Amino acid sequence: MLLCAPRSDDHWHGEGVLAVLAPGQGAQKPGMLTDWLELPGAESFFRWAGAIADADLLTLGTTGDAEAIKDTAVTQPLVVAMSLFIARELGGLPGPVSHTPHAGRDVVIAGHSVGELTAAALAGVLSVEAAIALTAVRGRAMAAACAQTPTGMSAVLGGEPDEVLAAIEKHGLTPANMNGAGQIVAAGSLDGLEALKADPPAKARIMPLSVAGAFHTDYMASAREELEGLVGGLRPAQPSRLLLSNADGHAVDTGAEALSRLVSQVTSPVRFDACLATMRELGVTAVLELPPAGALAGLAKREWKGAGIEILALTSPADLDRARALIDAERGRAEAEHLPDWRVVVSPVRGTVSPAEVAEGTRLPAGSPLGRIRSRREEVNVSAAYDGVLAEWLVHDGDLVDAGDPIARLYPEVSA
Repeated sequence: MLLCAPRSDDHWHGEGVLAVLAPGQGAQKPGMLTDWLELPGAESFFRWAGAIADADLLTLGTTGDAEAIKDTAVTQPLVVAMSLFIARELGGLPGPVSHTPHAGRDVVIAGHSVGELTAAALAGVLSVEAAIALTAVRGRAMAAACAQTPTGMSAVLGGEPDEVLAAIEKHGLTPANMNGAGQIVAAGSLDGLEALKADPPAKARIMPLSVAGAFHTDYMASAREELEGLVGGLRPAQPSRLLLSNADGHAVDTGAEALSRLVSQVTSPVRFDACLATMRELGVTAVLELPPAGALAGLAKREWKGAGIEILALTSPADLDRARALIDAERGRAEAEHLPDWRVVVSPVRGTVSPAEVAEGTRLPAGSPLGRIRSRREEVNVSAAYDGVLAEWLVHDGDLVDAGDPIARLYPEVSA
């Protein structure tokens, strides 16, 4: 994990950075595939994806009613397949960086909940087939977990965050989604949710969500166990572009770590607020939300109000030309702007640093390990986020660092 601060003369230096967001369950709408079937290869893609997922995704996405597409077992692969198809239409196939719609170092990818599987595919960690197949297993396992005990989720909109969290805890619920922009989702027993609705925090309103159960809580333990028994058979690739995790908003260093987090996230809260904060720190200048789009773009607009960041939710084929123009504009911005004279790699946590045995002056490809930070609770790996030359170590083995303290100085290199 890393936080990489581009610096020149101790100031942030902006670049064109494009964020691609992948929505999760709850973004689906009846008939959401219908308009997109005009695109070449769309119908055959969804038939093929349905065969992998063992579900009729084409019918569900065109004529399925709200109740049919609420079913967790089929909704999750439907949402992921739709996002992946539109990414393909934009040129963003999983695989080498050259197959993405934007240069690897100038794009950051984040998904929400099951959208993390879409994000993992777009970052090159999983193939399209593996992402859809794993999503289908995840959906069926979570649906089975939901059937064990009646549970649900409600969005808490507004209110003071500390008061909202206290109210959620008071009623025996879990803050399953910390979405940012004044939105926290509570999950747990139906009685607890009813009590929260009857006694909301000050200046907050409660909106029950149309979901099958308490996702991202301990109620999903059986689903997590099922996935843990399955992922050992997968061979994830290393991320070929910056991939943020819902666990804490940090970038993921390795394919194995990405896969491990995809499993553990089933019972852990989604920290999309942390992902939004990291994107802001990275200097994101434009955002594309893949279909079924709207929810994440809305969160970003509210969280970054007045920041001058262009945010596009791809809601119909009519948005594709604008999306391509935005991608081209961001690519041009990144290429035209001056690269910083140097960048500082900083510690993501407080702890004791152990630098890697890398000599100053060494050329490092993106992803090269730079050491680890040991805190009381965890050990966090730090790596280079881009190709560069190690100019100077700024710490010694055993030094105590705070989150954000500089570790090393690198000169970036432009890829050929």
